[in-house]
Amino acid sequence: MSENLSVRRNVVVPRTSIKLAAAVVAVGLAVSACGSLRWGAAAITGNDRITTGTLTAQVANLNSAYSADKAKGVKPQRPQSQEAQQVLTWLILFDVYNKMAAQHGITVSLADQQKARAAYQAEAKSNNLSVDEYWSAGGALPPDLLPQLYQAAAIEGALADKIDGGKTPKTTAGQNAVDSKISHYQCLAAKNLGITVNPQYGVYDYSGFDVVLVPPTLAADPTPSSTPAVRQTPPC
Repeated sequence: MSENLSVRRNVVVPRTSIKLAAAVVAVGLAVSACGSLRWGAAAITGNDRITTGTLTAQVANLNSAYSADKAKGVKPQRPQSQEAQQVLTWLILFDVYNKMAAQHGITVSLADQQKARAAYQAEAKSNNLSVDEYWSAGGALPPDLLPQLYQAAAIEGALADKIDGGKTPKTTAGQNAVDSKISHYQCLAAKNLGITVNPQYGVYDYSGFDVVLVPPTLAADPTPSSTPAVRQTPPC
């Protein structure tokens, strides 16, 4: 991503960062899940479905934001051929964070979410961007999903406080230790949800907690691939 945006897809304030990366389908599809995926599901997380209709609508929302961004001279930083995978990653992530909150007895208030919103707005302003531009151009996040981002950020902040007793780590090592625990909890939550992704959109990769297309492998191709291997089973 362009440094002038200072935005990463995995940026979350004010405490730590929502852990995202690369991605793919996780657990083998049960018969019922497979049938559900064929009938309008882009992904299944636990007992919930992310419908293809929801995904299509949010991809359209992202593309509208891209058009507005470009009109203002703000260039999207994510590959524009992969909007479906990027948006589906966000939709799954929010379900994972809600599961993580439930597993750790965390509830967040409207005030907590507004605090996250204010922090993001300040960060966007420091880059001469609106918060919509900051997250659409920098993170491939449809503006309609910003409220869910604020909730996820509040959940992560509350979980970080629970881990370190409300004392913000003063060292990089201390912050890394908190981040590591949050990543572990995220992995456990994703594992509990048994995430499955419609192969039309790619696979869910536990090494990065996101959805990616997997290029076809040619058995006769002697050239080793530099693409990191997809982790389809949770490492936690």
